[in-house]
Amino acid sequence: MQPINWNDLQDFLAIARTGQLSRAAAAVGVDATTMGRRLRRLESRLGRTLFEQTRQGQVLTEAGEAILAEVEGMERAAGRIGEGAGAGEGPVGTLRVSMSEGFGSWFIADNLTDFTESHPRLIIDLAMSSGFLSPSKREADVAIVLSRPRAGPLMAGKLSDYALRLYASPAYLASHGRPEKIEDLARHRRLVGYVPDLLFAPELRYLSRLHPDLEPSLRSTSINAQHRLIAAGAGMGVLPCFIGDQDPALEPVLPDNRITGSFWLVTHKDTHQLARVQAFRNWLTRIVRRKRNQLLPA
Repeated sequence: MQPINWNDLQDFLAIARTGQLSRAAAAVGVDATTMGRRLRRLESRLGRTLFEQTRQGQVLTEAGEAILAEVEGMERAAGRIGEGAGAGEGPVGTLRVSMSEGFGSWFIADNLTDFTESHPRLIIDLAMSSGFLSPSKREADVAIVLSRPRAGPLMAGKLSDYALRLYASPAYLASHGRPEKIEDLARHRRLVGYVPDLLFAPELRYLSRLHPDLEPSLRSTSINAQHRLIAAGAGMGVLPCFIGDQDPALEPVLPDNRITGSFWLVTHKDTHQLARVQAFRNWLTRIVRRKRNQLLPA
């Protein structure tokens, strides 16, 4: 059998984890045609068919499942070797963290300088796309999610609760009036919120958690866009307090009517002991404890 290129095995991992040639190609930085050619080359060298083509994408064959277990073991070993080579100098390599856009933009990014200066050998990816990358599929080293995962080879623990409430700009309240009770919101037609059929987590149905009859008329998949709409006076909407309370252009509305969400910190069982993962988990736990008042204000 011809020698196998480790890069071809990494491409195999990308296809197995994304389930699609196009998505794997994008993750690796090549086009789908090139990724398909590399897969065929690997299958030829192994003498096995690793994937079946379906309408949904690439599905591992029995041979592919067996190879996946071996290649993931090689990946873990390579990670341990890489970290061991830098012993005494701090963790080295790439740390990919998946999180919601709001928490990533307004909390993690605001505080990350301390972590990066303490760990200069790390490359840090903050993945804040629609939906969460999965540690169980090795798409991320760490995920900060909105509910505890129910299945998979994962380690999960609650990071923190966080509070949310209704906000508006002074200009909006001057023009449309300030609600005195929840029932008054029914006459405010310019409510800001998520696009219902594009929600990546049911926990994001913030308005309906305040009152079941509330529906947004200004909608976005981005919490940052919602924040800008509210700050610009386009409407009134629910924001996490770690966003709304930091913006002096916003005022809390019905501040006693808060809702609470939770952040869960999730890692893969096979990689949670890696130095880079432990370093980030320990740092994040400390910073959340130290700045708890931003997440759960009095």
